[in-house]
Amino acid sequence: MKPTTQSLQPTTNTPQDSKELSQANSASPSQILHTIDWEKSPLIPTIVQSIDDQSVLMLAYSNQESLSLSLTSKMAHYFSRSKQRIWKKGEQSGHYQHIESIKLDCDRDTLLFMVRQVGVACHTGAKSCFFTTLDSLDSTNLQEQAPLIDTTKLYGIVDSLYHTILQKRGDNPKTSYTASLYAKGINTICKKIIEEAGEFTFALKDTKEEEIIYECSDLIYHTLVGLGLYGISPDRIYQELQRREGISGIEEKNSRQS
Repeated sequence: MKPTTQSLQPTTNTPQDSKELSQANSASPSQILHTIDWEKSPLIPTIVQSIDDQSVLMLAYSNQESLSLSLTSKMAHYFSRSKQRIWKKGEQSGHYQHIESIKLDCDRDTLLFMVRQVGVACHTGAKSCFFTTLDSLDSTNLQEQAPLIDTTKLYGIVDSLYHTILQKRGDNPKTSYTASLYAKGINTICKKIIEEAGEFTFALKDTKEEEIIYECSDLIYHTLVGLGLYGISPDRIYQELQRREGISGIEEKNSRQS
């Protein structure tokens, strides 16, 4: 028996043995949300598929708030686990996803978004996030498709570097410096951060501008490696800095002591 999906959008031919999640456009977002089994998890896996060529573009996660936004705006919103916030697809890149329909699987715990993709779906510049092919189940040799566009300017060098670090984490430690840091573990990563911070301060003390820039770059790189160890996106650092904006340093420090 084939698994079934139930559409969140009204259809002309409604099977008698299944419940439509939206009846003739009469169901409100809150009513639709109640049809989903949120007890299993507050985050629902959301498969995203192109309505134009049926290719699978990405896998994301929806919570009740993001799904409500998706339903009302017809623009894809997700909950980012790395950013720990609601994320509108394309908010930085302009590569939005216009929702044509949303379907719910038979267990009511997985969603399928059928979308019209603007630009590309993957932050790497590839059309789909699923661009890596395994040669075989027993092989670690990966075949990757080249990205269609360079997204560095869209996301910024810090975000792009962070994602590159995550991608290299699983590489061969003998050929990848990033992979070697992760292979050696947290103690080595912490030592490198302390070492680079010390070299940065020495460069500041020596008032050598080029060395200051160079050592600061090293410190940022190794700090991103440390963030990647726990899957903490730079976006969460941006959020914290935004939270502190307009608050005096003394006031902010005192708030942490209470």
